[in-house]
Amino acid sequence: MGNIDGRCDKKAVMKYAGAFIAWVIGSGFATGQEILQFFTSYGYYSYGVVILNLVGFLFLGHMLMTTGYAHKKDSGFNHFTYYCGKRAGTFYSWLVLGTLLLLIAVLVSGAGAALSEYYGLNRYIGSLIMSALVLGAYLVGFERLIRIVSAIGPVIIVFTLFVGVVTVIRDFGNITQAGEYGTALAGLRPSPSWMVSSVLYLSLNFLSGSTYFTALGMTAKSRKDAKWGAIWGAATLVLSIAIMNTAILLHGGTAASLSVPTLYLAKEISFVLGAVFSIVLVLGIFSSCSTMMWTVCNRIPLPPGTGRHGMAAAVTVFTYILGMLPFAKLVNLFYPLVGYLGLVFVACVLYRGIKGLFVLQ
Repeated sequence: MGNIDGRCDKKAVMKYAGAFIAWVIGSGFATGQEILQFFTSYGYYSYGVVILNLVGFLFLGHMLMTTGYAHKKDSGFNHFTYYCGKRAGTFYSWLVLGTLLLLIAVLVSGAGAALSEYYGLNRYIGSLIMSALVLGAYLVGFERLIRIVSAIGPVIIVFTLFVGVVTVIRDFGNITQAGEYGTALAGLRPSPSWMVSSVLYLSLNFLSGSTYFTALGMTAKSRKDAKWGAIWGAATLVLSIAIMNTAILLHGGTAASLSVPTLYLAKEISFVLGAVFSIVLVLGIFSSCSTMMWTVCNRIPLPPGTGRHGMAAAVTVFTYILGMLPFAKLVNLFYPLVGYLGLVFVACVLYRGIKGLFVLQ
């Protein structure tokens, strides 16, 4: 029976933590654009956003992954109806497909922006390359996809932390000037309130990622593996956000006008590091985009016996065309929109989770 009710499998926990991280670290996170808009744009209040997201990621991540494990034998399980009821759950089951299509387009656009900003490659060609890679990843199947993205997640975290830590240590003296960047950063805010931004960021990640997180929990061999994979993944992720937020804030005046602020920070440290980090950025984009592709293609119902390869190709073409729009504008438009759409779902997960705690007591 393995370790179903025993101790954690450390290797499994690391795998699930890496796969958890891989979902969130896409073009928005890896390029710094997501952190810039949802966190850094609020100046010193950005640390309030970090704290609220730490609590939210720990709780929601744990809930979704352990729920997935608990229903791993239920082939017809729908986490939206489980948390929100039949009507709202059915609505969200369809809504998430539309939101994921928008997010994939943002990721594809981000790949083009990253390759263009560092290598001078035409951004449409860069986006096309990413689209082809993501389609190929979908065709290899979900289990193989998990092995790929779980390996990418830790690599991205290491590079992101390195760039962030070096920048913070080297330039921390600039922290007293952070208040001067308020005017330049204010126009990037997804909401006038930093607290609303905190909730929107949680909603953005857990509405779009809930299907993936639940499926990830279903692949776990024990509840403890799923639980600790989510906890370590969430904690490591938010630590990375806090460090990168500080690093970007130290260069707020310049970062406000950049599509890829993290690449700028890496180049400031070393040109060679910038080149390596640009590859890491593309891997980060690939990790999120490929997992979203799996979610979309496997949620769309097809007639029995119909292959999904054609569906995947159609999704690839559609998102590539939409991803031709400018990256920073797509993040500013679509990410807050998805966040608002997911507020009811997040509230339902929180309600059921808190209710469960009282029942256990």
